[in-house]
Amino acid sequence: MKCKSLLLPVASIVLVGGLLLGSSAALSNIAQRNANEELKNAIAFVLPESQNFIEETYDGSDASIRRVFKGETGFVVETVASGYDGDISLLVGVNKDGRVAGVTVRTMSETWGLGAQALTDYNFLVQFMGTSGSAEVGAGIEPLTGATVTSKAITRGINAAVGYVTGADTSSGATS
Repeated sequence: MKCKSLLLPVASIVLVGGLLLGSSAALSNIAQRNANEELKNAIAFVLPESQNFIEETYDGSDASIRRVFKGETGFVVETVASGYDGDISLLVGVNKDGRVAGVTVRTMSETWGLGAQALTDYNFLVQFMGTSGSAEVGAGIEPLTGATVTSKAITRGINAAVGYVTGADTSSGATS
């Protein structure tokens, strides 16, 4: 008698578990597709003169560079630099002549109201436009107020991206 009374709840739990598992699998495909579309749009944003991008194989010689995408007019380089409160991921568009065409901050966990301003502070990011890999905080680049560590990390990431495109020797410390 007790077996029959447990059958319905157990069957319900198994059915709900199966539905949740199936839903999770279906949604993960949608999430991946959305993430790929967002990346594609961000790449086009930082190097707007190019229409088509191909991911290149990267040898990992600079630990701050994660991925490289080649376009018709230059490259988009994904970099990661250590900020005040963790890694800061950037996409940097660099024209074939070695000048920064665009920058966007992808992810960060910097202090809200200080370093996190880098996500939205247009005046800070626009300072890097046209630079050629020798940007320095305090020497032409005004740091975010109260966020010097974050500002320097972003500068290192941008300089590393330009160094990749121009073939600059990043082991010299210019990007560290």
